[in-house]
Amino acid sequence: MLRWRTSSRRSVGATSGSPPRTSSRSSSTLSEYQRARDAVRQCHYSVPARFIGQTVRVLLRGNELLVFEKRKIAARHPRLTRCGEFRDELDHYLEILLAKPGAMAGSTALVTARENGSFTEVHEAFWAAARAAHGDAAGTRALIEVLLLHRRMPAAAVQQGMAAASRAGAATADVVAVEARKAAALVPEPAGDSDEEAEPPPWAEPSGVVSLTARRAQLPEDKRPLPTVSHYDQLLKRQPKGTA
Repeated sequence: MLRWRTSSRRSVGATSGSPPRTSSRSSSTLSEYQRARDAVRQCHYSVPARFIGQTVRVLLRGNELLVFEKRKIAARHPRLTRCGEFRDELDHYLEILLAKPGAMAGSTALVTARENGSFTEVHEAFWAAARAAHGDAAGTRALIEVLLLHRRMPAAAVQQGMAAASRAGAATADVVAVEARKAAALVPEPAGDSDEEAEPPPWAEPSGVVSLTARRAQLPEDKRPLPTVSHYDQLLKRQPKGTA
């Protein structure tokens, strides 16, 4: 079994590991965050913080890396090709950043989120408003609580909630959650997902089983003679060879 050690990268905690040289599959045990430099093929990938101390499976494909929690994909990263590169996902560190909000501004995960567009101008405006209203630490915690909403609510609804909270001058996670629920409720459900229009599954269709008694009553009278086995009696008259 391959054993990983997780590392704390710039107070954020990037996770790393090393798979077997002859296989792209491995089992990994995540230990406490340390300044270790082990890597998957000398590249660093993050995993959710909840996996510290747990065993996960790693699958390294040609263009991506997958981390499994039993049979469920827990993390997915594009495969890195250059030695020493790292890939940090901001969502993987939210629980850690909630306890250490001062590490948010300089985290590599935030840089990655800005580059891939998941941390938008709406997030930046809400963060600035929250820090102005509550201070750096409390304002950053409010932002992190809003980022946690993305796990259970659509991203567009959360962004609308942040914009509404900023306009109202109430830069708190509770206000964002209320406004996000209102925005999500206004989004119509896709027509293809309607139960009325969806075709019923095969097991929901009425079965074609017919009672044999009712079926027999509908059949015409059978006038064929009853079957007999009398022609097999000639086999009883045959004598063994050599007795004739």
